[in-house]
Amino acid sequence: AIAIHLMGHSSLQVDLIASNKADAFVLERAENLGIKSGIFSKKTLNDGSFLEMLKKNKIDYIVLAGFLLKVPLNLIKAYPEAIINIHPALLPSYGGKGMYGDKVHQTVIDNKETESGISIHYVNEHFDEGEIIFQAKCEISKSDTPDDLAAKIHKLEHKYFPEIVEKLWG
Repeated sequence: AIAIHLMGHSSLQVDLIASNKADAFVLERAENLGIKSGIFSKKTLNDGSFLEMLKKNKIDYIVLAGFLLKVPLNLIKAYPEAIINIHPALLPSYGGKGMYGDKVHQTVIDNKETESGISIHYVNEHFDEGEIIFQAKCEISKSDTPDDLAAKIHKLEHKYFPEIVEKLWG
């Protein structure tokens, strides 16, 4: 959604899509859109090889989507205030290690929250603790399942994440 949103933008485009999962569908999407892609491992993320790949491809900003690994300090230092993440809940609640996907949605529902949403934030050395850039909310009905809530969150992600990326760096 971000790559499509930015197509034709005068100063901002997606130049590389990388994943730590070789079978990630996003890699196929990258190919279909004519965007260079790369695969990395936890080891190459942490040993500096991934950072070298980013520098080689002249990457200025990093946008994390569906990324569950901890971002190493060397990457954070190399890209100060240039790495953002999207989280499927309203931070600071329901964030941190292990809080992703259906786990977040089930916990939000179990706690009888009446709303949830997305948080877009800068990445720092702690899971989901970077400065919040933007949040959007959705209502939770009493009958919502984690799948229902995930669908609502997904709509918010697709609507707002591309816009926020463009506003930040475009």
